[in-house]
Amino acid sequence: MLEAAGRNANAITATPGEGWGLHRMTPASRLNGANGIRTGADGRIYVAQVAGSKVSAVDVNTGAIETISPNGGGIIGPDDLAFDEAGNLYCTEITEGRVSMMTPSGEYKVIHGDVPVANPITYHQNRLIAGELRMGGRILELDRNGGAPRVIFEGVPMANAFEVGPDGKLYFPAQGANEIWRISLDGGEPEVVARDLGVPDSVKFHPDGYIVSTQVYSGQVLKIDPRTGDKSVLADIGPGLDNVAFVDGRTFVSHINGSITEITGSGQTRALVEKGLQWPLGLAVDSNGHVLVADGGFTYLLRPGEPLQLAGMLFSPGFPGWVRDVAASGPDEWIVTTANGDVARWKPAATEMEVLSSGHDRLMGIAMSEKGIVFAEFGTGKVHVIEGAGVSELAAGLDRPMGVATAADGTVFVAESGAGRVVKLVGSRAETVLDGLARPEGLAIAGGTLFVVDPGANALVACDLSGGTRETVASDLPIGGPQGTQLVQLGGVGDMCGPMNTFCGVAVAPDGTVYLSADAEGSVIALRRL
Repeated sequence: MLEAAGRNANAITATPGEGWGLHRMTPASRLNGANGIRTGADGRIYVAQVAGSKVSAVDVNTGAIETISPNGGGIIGPDDLAFDEAGNLYCTEITEGRVSMMTPSGEYKVIHGDVPVANPITYHQNRLIAGELRMGGRILELDRNGGAPRVIFEGVPMANAFEVGPDGKLYFPAQGANEIWRISLDGGEPEVVARDLGVPDSVKFHPDGYIVSTQVYSGQVLKIDPRTGDKSVLADIGPGLDNVAFVDGRTFVSHINGSITEITGSGQTRALVEKGLQWPLGLAVDSNGHVLVADGGFTYLLRPGEPLQLAGMLFSPGFPGWVRDVAASGPDEWIVTTANGDVARWKPAATEMEVLSSGHDRLMGIAMSEKGIVFAEFGTGKVHVIEGAGVSELAAGLDRPMGVATAADGTVFVAESGAGRVVKLVGSRAETVLDGLARPEGLAIAGGTLFVVDPGANALVACDLSGGTRETVASDLPIGGPQGTQLVQLGGVGDMCGPMNTFCGVAVAPDGTVYLSADAEGSVIALRRL
């Protein structure tokens, strides 16, 4: 049995099938990532979670978390947030390119729908200001009654989380320039406040008047004098930091991986919410039994008995992009599909990446075979193979193909999530192997057994390669949404990332251990025969 935990704590207990045992390889995550954070009037920290498409509130003393706007609610992919004096919550929806509002009574409305890559937002003296995380982006003052916005400045190299300083000017990270700028709310030319940083992605003012800025690449939290630009390191937490909030003079920092950390002294920290996985997505196991975990903008190596180790992230040199599925292709070498529509070969230790095929529409599963590299293209309903330097089509007309797997004889199996079945490709034909599934996604083959993840049924099933001797390996799993519902599927983030469709992966290690992406709770689960 696997008790519900983390952000999935209200779900039912997962149950292994007869002859199987299951346990978590990583702790369940309590948040779906952590992006923008803001202190509410109640003294709690409110957390925007792009990956989970929700907003939560965290008690800074107890760590208790309450969902404020759920997945499937009126706010999609929130990246940053702000409150007005009436308690209305404003969120930038980065994948939707808009700013929305939620009232204290839970009513939603769109404030402005034309803010490409909407990211930073702040409220100051009856003025709502939002910005765009793109090269040449705008900073806008929005009319909360639906009128045309006023452009404060256009041409920012990726504006990120900002705030109005004690001098009445707006201070913001010009992330693409690796600098912090300030500008009058009436417009004009911006001034540079600080240079040579660690890729800043937030600027907030401590009650004592100095800037606190997170650095997404270096992982440092900097204290910066707004008059001189002089800086010092408050803490070094690790790459992937996102934002800052203050509660009664206490400093809290968010990390994209879902952690909230309090800086308690110079170089000293305390975890309020522990880090975890945002999604996770595809999995692959190499010949050493090491598991590569795809988590969108992050990837991790999981070695039995050890904590997750960061393999690469969006700001790492040679990183292939937002990763959806993975396949092992050699020692410390992986083949990946990305949200940008690329198939790439990636060597994390060498910080090397080679694009093998590009321009595809929502790539999903990937597998190695004797013929080459097989991958599914969800958007077009096709399966392709890369052989040498060429790419050819194996099948077309499939209904939302997701997972792919190859047998020892080279036969390709495909999960048709839209048709609720698994097929094998015989020439250009698709022959049903297993049907009656709800929404199959990840596939894996070990020996003569086919493993199928079915988030639509919250189950993992297995059968022989002919489709016979079907068994339920585990049921009521923390995958997909409650009762098999599909969670909100997110769009892309400008030029940085294509559509962030979910994908529930499965992989089998040489010792027979089956690894599963438990995306509902943000963990990796292992299943073994007893």
